[in-house]
Amino acid sequence: MLTIACPNCGERGVDEYRFGGELPTVPDSVTDPGERNVDYLWFFDNVAGPSTERWFHDGGCRRWFTVQRDTLSDRIIGDRIVNG
Repeated sequence: MLTIACPNCGERGVDEYRFGGELPTVPDSVTDPGERNVDYLWFFDNVAGPSTERWFHDGGCRRWFTVQRDTLSDRIIGDRIVNG
């Protein structure tokens, strides 16, 4: 089972969390603000390998944070990136 280390509560099972999605990146070539928002909200890379994702600790401190997860092994890699 996937475990995620919450920056406030420590390591817990994935069943305590809500997946917030992949943290999207918008290509620099997109300059129109409306078009950037569409790309940011709706288009994801869906990579096979390391992916930067947002998670919400629904069963604990109720805070969002960002981690990197290897989608092939379903494991968190590295430390938490952003707390907030």
